[in-house]
Amino acid sequence: MCGYGRIGSLIAEELHRQGVPFVVIERNPERVHAVMERGWVAVAADASHEDVLVQVGVHRARGLIAAVGTDAENVYAVLSARVMRPDLFIIGRAETEDATIKLKRAGANRVISPYQIGGVQIAQTALRPAVVDFMDLATSSDNLELAMEEIPVAAQSVLANTTVVEANLRQRYGVIVIGIQREDNRMEFNPEPDTSIRPGDKLVVLGRPDSMKRLTTDAAEGAR
Repeated sequence: MCGYGRIGSLIAEELHRQGVPFVVIERNPERVHAVMERGWVAVAADASHEDVLVQVGVHRARGLIAAVGTDAENVYAVLSARVMRPDLFIIGRAETEDATIKLKRAGANRVISPYQIGGVQIAQTALRPAVVDFMDLATSSDNLELAMEEIPVAAQSVLANTTVVEANLRQRYGVIVIGIQREDNRMEFNPEPDTSIRPGDKLVVLGRPDSMKRLTTDAAEGAR
């Protein structure tokens, strides 16, 4: 993760709550010290330098989040990471619309604007408070009764090449299928019972955390 400012600190906190290991790259020594005081790993360096990315393990990373102080720094960090790892999942933070375009061109898979998200969240809370409350409940890492997750389907999974009704997800796992994301990132919402589940799909499901664990296991490689 690149940057440990106001946004970066919140990201780090959530990653920690989710039990996801991470490394913070931050140029400010005081912020690096703050990260290390939390017991997390931090490197005092410039995230746009390729040797720094190698040092923190970019070649074995699950993803990279560029959330440093300026749009220009984020663009350089994303570009450096993309050159080194064409397959890496990269998220970039943008302050402006122009930066959003540049981050996508630099190779970011997703670009997030905290101000845009905040504005939409405020409007949605005013218009549909019950919906917002439900989404907060379903996506909170502290909730032990309900969770929303994406479950990748491996080629050798018992779920691959079946339909929603054949997989019997509701009865076997107690989950509700909200959508299926295809390999080309198309999202099929509220799939019909005869909708096929293909290798490489991601099931977006709602259910109890313990049910999610069983479903994740069966959706994984070698589950047959």
